[in-house]
Amino acid sequence: MKWGVAGCGNFLETAFLPTLKQNKRNKLTTVYSSNLARAKFIAEKFSAKNYFNDFQEFLKEDFDALYISSKNSDHYWQVIEAAKAGKNILCEKPLALNSTQVKEMIEVCNQNNVQLAVNYVYRFHPLVIKAKELIDKQLLGKIVYISANYNVNYSPNDNFRFTKADSGGGVLRDIGTHMIDLLMFLGGDIQQVKGFVDNVVYSSQVDDNALAVLKFEAGNYGYFNVSFNCQKAPNRIEIVGYKGSITIERLVSNRNGIAKIIIDIHGEAKKAFRKRANKLSFLLKSVQKSFLNNEKPFVGGEEALKNVLLMEELESQCQPKQS
Repeated sequence: MKWGVAGCGNFLETAFLPTLKQNKRNKLTTVYSSNLARAKFIAEKFSAKNYFNDFQEFLKEDFDALYISSKNSDHYWQVIEAAKAGKNILCEKPLALNSTQVKEMIEVCNQNNVQLAVNYVYRFHPLVIKAKELIDKQLLGKIVYISANYNVNYSPNDNFRFTKADSGGGVLRDIGTHMIDLLMFLGGDIQQVKGFVDNVVYSSQVDDNALAVLKFEAGNYGYFNVSFNCQKAPNRIEIVGYKGSITIERLVSNRNGIAKIIIDIHGEAKKAFRKRANKLSFLLKSVQKSFLNNEKPFVGGEEALKNVLLMEELESQCQPKQS
């Protein structure tokens, strides 16, 4: 499968393209960046044939799939234009700045018969898949609650995440969206959400801390907290049911490291397993299959829309202080 990429940031260079290169069925052919020198650098580093700083000229090139890794504010128009050009699309999260944009993106992709996948990569990790299997088999009994924590420390200095015009928001939009996706994948659709979005440590245009309690349609509960302001904090997923629990440690903020799952079911010996996995590799294999077979992706526009709607609801409940 021939790929084009739009947006040439650090994640593209250090994670996406090295992973893409590992699969011999994929080939990078074309690179776009608003910065032509950066596009040239990435193209040369990863042996792409062409590079552009004109998006329309870029779309005229012969490639099957497009990965959009540009700033959040560019996702909307790039997806629209790429869909009209007949390109299948894998877009970074969050899919767009607001739900109105997401709805239009889904509609245009459907009208042009192209697939739209979104890079919610954590649900592809083998330990998350294992947890989902145990939940679905009801080995934990009725699920009581699911919690997810993702804490990092990002300084506002020269970081696009803290520029609202580019990112659309702060920690909620950047990593909170991942936790929302995990909670929906493990617990199902969410009926209600209540929480806080605020600046706790850094004075900036956007939030550096967010937390929320939510109620699933199944009647059980969930919780997540995310932050840009913690140098040392636990990052884990917990699933607690009537009959037992699952804890997944070091899943997030640990790109290719070893994650650990602890399974503790009543009447059975506690089990613990460790797994090193490149979750992005699993996502790319899934996306490739979807694009080749013209099938709905494992996580696509509809899931992204639910995610953005929940973030909008949280943001409307508590606007962060502005610097």
